[in-house]
Amino acid sequence: MGRQRSTSVTLTDVARLAGVSVATASKALNARGEVAPDTRLRVLQAANQLSFQPNVLARGLISGRTRTIGLLTDELGGRFAFPILLGAENALGNEQMSVLLCDARGDAIRRQHYIRTLLARQVDGFIIVGDSNDLRPSISRDIPVPVVYVYGQSTDPNDLSVLADDEGGARLATEHLVGLRRRRIAHITGPQSYRAARDRVTGLLAVLAESGLSLVGGEPLYGEWSQRWGRHAARMLVTAHRDIDAIFCGNDQIAAGAAQALLEHGRRVPDDIAIVGYDNWEDMAADCRPPLTTVDLDLQRLGSTAVTHLFAALDGSPASGVIRQPCRLVVRESTGLLPAH
Repeated sequence: MGRQRSTSVTLTDVARLAGVSVATASKALNARGEVAPDTRLRVLQAANQLSFQPNVLARGLISGRTRTIGLLTDELGGRFAFPILLGAENALGNEQMSVLLCDARGDAIRRQHYIRTLLARQVDGFIIVGDSNDLRPSISRDIPVPVVYVYGQSTDPNDLSVLADDEGGARLATEHLVGLRRRRIAHITGPQSYRAARDRVTGLLAVLAESGLSLVGGEPLYGEWSQRWGRHAARMLVTAHRDIDAIFCGNDQIAAGAAQALLEHGRRVPDDIAIVGYDNWEDMAADCRPPLTTVDLDLQRLGSTAVTHLFAALDGSPASGVIRQPCRLVVRESTGLLPAH
């Protein structure tokens, strides 16, 4: 004999148990402000007692919303995208909103397909996650609901983009080294074509100028975002500039490679040369010899900030322009204490 289907609990059942009208029960469950606190509590207790699950489709038809957000990324497997998405998902979950996640993998045709698919699902808004901190073409004209860009600035100034403040992060790193009385500071970073690399150089040079210092070698060493490049560039630096006492690196991979090369050349970190990385990639920074002082982009907060501004747009208060979220410095053993000299 087949299993008997249980009777679905309805909003009417919740209202009856709470002793209120159906309209009042609906307002209480949807956090509408015109319901008295004790009434709202009574309705919530009744819903919990009956294990009431609201009909999302019906609620969407009434409110004009599906309480669903589309998250569109180009690099789900990247170590920057996932923390951002996690922060966004946590913020959306706190508001009992659902997430539909799509990874376009950098393919324009796939991206357009996912936009059409998410719009067919009637999502209330979009969060577009960049695969780098560079400019990206705006796609807002193809999307009739609010859009927020995160970790990748839209080319349209009328869009809202939430970014990490790379220039400010570089200032933190350089001020830390200058505060430790390091005076011969060099910079190894990734490709000059990356906006993040250029912004970090801007912050570095500004602090050096304010401190009456110049960059060792006169120019940053641009290369790859890799340990191999970090090792190679550090060897060049200690060979050409014996008096160098600090290296600020554009990411943690470069810094880990630089630290390895310095140890191989008999230079002690941080006693002889202090090193600061960037990104606070935990697996890399904490396991480096010695563990890296580095700049944390606070990527999860970047995702939750994007959600906050998307909610504001959904409530009729959209913003535009660029929001640069401050970074923070995580101090570990690679910069040590004040040198004795």
